[in-house]
Amino acid sequence: DLSSRKSKPYVVLNCGAVQPNLVESELFGHEKGSFTGADQRRVGAFEEASGGTLLLDEVGELPLEMQAKILRVLEYQTLRRVGGNQDIRVDVRVIAATHRDLVSQIARKKFREDLFYRLHVLTLVVPPLRDRKEDIEILARYFISHFAQSSEVVLLPEALERLKSHTWPGNVREL
Repeated sequence: DLSSRKSKPYVVLNCGAVQPNLVESELFGHEKGSFTGADQRRVGAFEEASGGTLLLDEVGELPLEMQAKILRVLEYQTLRRVGGNQDIRVDVRVIAATHRDLVSQIARKKFREDLFYRLHVLTLVVPPLRDRKEDIEILARYFISHFAQSSEVVLLPEALERLKSHTWPGNVREL
Protein backbone atom coordinates (compact mmCIF):
# COMPACT_ATOMS: atom_id res chain seq x y z
CA ASP A 1 0.00 0.00 0.00
CA LEU A 2 2.93 2.37 0.52
CA SER A 3 4.53 1.62 -2.85
CA SER A 4 4.35 4.01 -5.77
CA ARG A 5 3.28 0.93 -7.77
CA LYS A 6 0.21 0.17 -5.62
CA SER A 7 -2.30 1.35 -8.22
CA LYS A 8 -0.33 -0.07 -11.15
CA PRO A 9 -0.75 -3.51 -12.72
CA TYR A 10 -0.13 -6.63 -10.64
CA VAL A 11 0.35 -9.59 -12.96
CA VAL A 12 0.80 -13.19 -11.82
CA LEU A 13 2.34 -15.83 -14.07
CA ASN A 14 2.52 -19.41 -12.82
CA CYS A 15 5.65 -20.54 -14.64
CA GLY A 16 5.03 -24.18 -13.79
CA ALA A 17 1.59 -24.21 -15.41
CA VAL A 18 2.61 -22.79 -18.79
CA GLN A 19 3.16 -25.17 -21.71
CA PRO A 20 6.93 -25.30 -22.41
CA ASN A 21 6.45 -24.19 -26.02
CA LEU A 22 4.43 -21.14 -24.89
CA VAL A 23 6.63 -19.84 -22.04
CA GLU A 24 8.40 -17.23 -24.16
CA SER A 25 5.12 -15.93 -25.57
CA GLU A 26 3.55 -15.79 -22.08
CA LEU A 27 6.52 -13.84 -20.72
CA PHE A 28 7.31 -11.51 -23.62
CA GLY A 29 4.31 -11.65 -25.95
CA HIS A 30 4.31 -12.33 -29.67
CA GLU A 31 3.59 -10.66 -32.97
CA LYS A 32 0.83 -11.72 -35.32
CA GLY A 33 2.00 -14.54 -37.58
CA SER A 34 5.12 -15.34 -35.53
CA PHE A 35 4.06 -18.98 -35.18
CA THR A 36 1.13 -21.22 -36.09
CA GLY A 37 -1.93 -19.99 -34.23
CA ALA A 38 -0.56 -16.49 -33.59
CA ASP A 39 -3.47 -14.79 -35.34
CA GLN A 40 -2.99 -11.49 -33.49
CA ARG A 41 -0.40 -9.57 -31.48
CA ARG A 42 -0.25 -10.57 -27.83
CA VAL A 43 1.25 -8.60 -24.96
CA GLY A 44 3.25 -10.78 -22.55
CA ALA A 45 3.38 -10.70 -18.75
CA PHE A 46 6.39 -8.36 -18.54
CA GLU A 47 4.84 -5.80 -20.83
CA GLU A 48 1.42 -6.13 -19.19
CA ALA A 49 2.98 -5.51 -15.76
CA SER A 50 5.07 -2.53 -16.89
CA GLY A 51 4.87 0.22 -14.30
CA GLY A 52 3.73 -2.30 -11.72
CA THR A 53 4.64 -5.72 -10.38
CA LEU A 54 5.09 -9.15 -11.95
CA LEU A 55 4.88 -12.22 -9.72
CA LEU A 56 6.74 -15.12 -11.29
CA ASP A 57 5.24 -17.99 -9.33
CA GLU A 58 7.20 -21.25 -9.45
CA VAL A 59 10.15 -19.51 -11.13
CA GLY A 60 12.26 -22.62 -10.44
CA GLU A 61 10.27 -24.46 -13.11
CA LEU A 62 11.51 -22.27 -15.97
CA PRO A 63 13.78 -23.82 -18.60
CA LEU A 64 17.37 -22.49 -18.63
CA GLU A 65 16.97 -20.72 -21.98
CA MET A 66 14.02 -18.72 -20.60
CA GLN A 67 16.00 -17.88 -17.48
CA ALA A 68 18.65 -16.25 -19.70
CA LYS A 69 16.00 -14.20 -21.48
CA ILE A 70 14.44 -13.07 -18.19
CA LEU A 71 17.87 -12.05 -16.93
CA ARG A 72 18.33 -9.92 -20.04
CA VAL A 73 15.00 -8.16 -19.47
CA LEU A 74 15.89 -7.50 -15.83
CA GLU A 75 19.32 -6.14 -16.74
CA TYR A 76 18.37 -3.98 -19.73
CA GLN A 77 14.69 -3.30 -18.99
CA THR A 78 13.78 -4.11 -22.57
CA LEU A 79 12.19 -7.10 -24.24
CA ARG A 80 11.41 -8.29 -27.70
CA ARG A 81 8.15 -10.08 -28.49
CA VAL A 82 8.41 -13.45 -30.24
CA GLY A 83 8.61 -12.65 -33.94
CA GLY A 84 9.23 -8.97 -33.21
CA ASN A 85 12.09 -6.82 -34.43
CA GLN A 86 12.05 -3.93 -31.99
CA ASP A 87 12.92 -3.61 -28.33
CA ILE A 88 10.15 -2.58 -25.95
CA ARG A 89 11.05 -0.74 -22.76
CA VAL A 90 9.51 -2.09 -19.54
CA ASP A 91 9.66 -0.99 -15.91
CA VAL A 92 8.69 -3.94 -13.74
CA ARG A 93 9.18 -4.90 -10.10
CA VAL A 94 9.58 -8.68 -10.05
CA ILE A 95 8.59 -10.95 -7.19
CA ALA A 96 9.70 -14.54 -7.65
CA ALA A 97 8.33 -17.49 -5.70
CA THR A 98 9.30 -21.15 -5.70
CA HIS A 99 9.07 -24.27 -3.61
CA ARG A 100 12.41 -25.45 -4.97
CA ASP A 101 15.79 -25.09 -3.26
CA LEU A 102 17.37 -22.85 -5.89
CA VAL A 103 20.88 -23.16 -4.40
CA SER A 104 20.80 -26.92 -5.02
CA GLN A 105 19.24 -26.28 -8.44
CA ILE A 106 22.22 -24.02 -9.25
CA ALA A 107 24.66 -26.75 -8.18
CA ARG A 108 22.85 -29.19 -10.52
CA LYS A 109 22.92 -26.64 -13.38
CA LYS A 110 19.10 -26.43 -13.40
CA PHE A 111 18.91 -22.75 -12.41
CA ARG A 112 21.14 -19.87 -13.47
CA GLU A 113 23.27 -18.46 -10.69
CA ASP A 114 23.28 -14.96 -12.18
CA LEU A 115 19.47 -14.91 -12.31
CA PHE A 116 19.33 -16.19 -8.74
CA TYR A 117 21.45 -13.27 -7.51
CA ARG A 118 19.43 -10.81 -9.59
CA LEU A 119 16.19 -12.03 -7.98
CA HIS A 120 17.64 -12.70 -4.52
CA VAL A 121 17.39 -9.13 -3.20
CA LEU A 122 15.02 -9.84 -0.33
CA THR A 123 14.03 -13.31 0.78
CA LEU A 124 10.84 -14.17 2.61
CA VAL A 125 10.65 -17.71 3.88
CA VAL A 126 7.10 -18.75 4.64
CA PRO A 127 7.13 -21.86 6.84
CA PRO A 128 4.70 -24.63 5.94
CA LEU A 129 1.31 -24.63 7.66
CA ARG A 130 2.27 -27.68 9.76
CA ASP A 131 4.86 -25.42 11.46
CA ARG A 132 2.34 -22.61 12.01
CA LYS A 133 -0.53 -24.32 13.83
CA GLU A 134 -1.53 -20.99 15.37
CA ASP A 135 -2.49 -19.74 11.89
CA ILE A 136 -4.92 -22.56 11.19
CA GLU A 137 -7.89 -21.08 13.06
CA ILE A 138 -7.36 -17.61 11.57
CA LEU A 139 -7.10 -19.02 8.04
CA ALA A 140 -10.00 -21.45 8.47
CA ARG A 141 -12.30 -18.68 9.72
CA TYR A 142 -11.24 -16.43 6.85
CA PHE A 143 -11.91 -19.17 4.26
CA ILE A 144 -15.31 -19.92 5.79
CA SER A 145 -16.33 -16.26 5.75
CA HIS A 146 -15.03 -15.81 2.22
CA PHE A 147 -16.24 -19.02 0.54
CA ALA A 148 -19.18 -20.39 2.53
CA GLN A 149 -22.44 -20.25 0.62
CA SER A 150 -24.37 -19.86 3.86
CA SER A 151 -23.85 -17.89 7.05
CA GLU A 152 -24.83 -21.06 8.89
CA VAL A 153 -21.40 -22.60 8.32
CA VAL A 154 -19.46 -22.54 11.60
CA LEU A 155 -16.17 -23.93 12.82
CA LEU A 156 -16.88 -26.26 15.73
CA PRO A 157 -14.19 -26.73 18.41
CA GLU A 158 -13.91 -30.44 17.49
CA ALA A 159 -13.35 -29.56 13.86
CA LEU A 160 -10.69 -27.00 14.78
CA GLU A 161 -8.83 -29.59 16.88
CA ARG A 162 -8.94 -32.03 13.98
CA LEU A 163 -7.57 -29.34 11.64
CA LYS A 164 -4.75 -28.57 14.08
CA SER A 165 -3.79 -32.25 14.36
CA HIS A 166 -3.50 -32.71 10.56
CA THR A 167 -0.01 -32.66 8.98
CA TRP A 168 -1.01 -30.50 5.96
CA PRO A 169 1.15 -32.04 3.22
CA GLY A 170 -0.69 -29.77 0.76
CA ASN A 171 0.03 -26.70 2.90
CA VAL A 172 -2.45 -23.78 2.83
CA ARG A 173 -3.84 -24.88 -0.54
CA GLU A 174 -5.03 -28.08 1.13
CA LEU A 175 -6.72 -26.11 3.92
